[in-house]
Amino acid sequence: MRKIKKGLWILIVLAGLAQFFGPEKNQGDIASIEPFLNETNPPEDVKLILKESCYDCHSDVTRYPWYNTITPVNYWLNGHINHGKEHFNVSKWEGNSVKRKDHKFEELIEMVEGGEMPLNSYTWTHSEARLTVAQIESIVAWAKRVRLKYSLEPKPE
Repeated sequence: MRKIKKGLWILIVLAGLAQFFGPEKNQGDIASIEPFLNETNPPEDVKLILKESCYDCHSDVTRYPWYNTITPVNYWLNGHINHGKEHFNVSKWEGNSVKRKDHKFEELIEMVEGGEMPLNSYTWTHSEARLTVAQIESIVAWAKRVRLKYSLEPKPE
């Protein structure tokens, strides 16, 4: 019994100390999103959807919830953010080839239509990020227009 008590105290102390450490936050400049918005020209309703449902994991600008201050939750969230940015990062839009941009929008359409984005684990705590059928239709229509624009751009030889 004494060993169990001692082990629990050690765990409590370690958990307390862990609260002083955490991953680097994803708090870049909101201006990093402007080139993406200027190039893709989303309508106002889509801009709002992007802000509420996408930017936290797919840009360099994340709005952190209060529970991000708790270790190990902050590491779990950081993993989601880094994974999301690896696949689609609107803050690093400039410099991508037209082919890559088109492909990213193809994936965006597929993921949103398939209900895979936003992630369920994100919408559990961000109910405002859940997409309605009308919002999905708006995003998909916009993304298809963007893809059409990219298909008309001259390709480098």
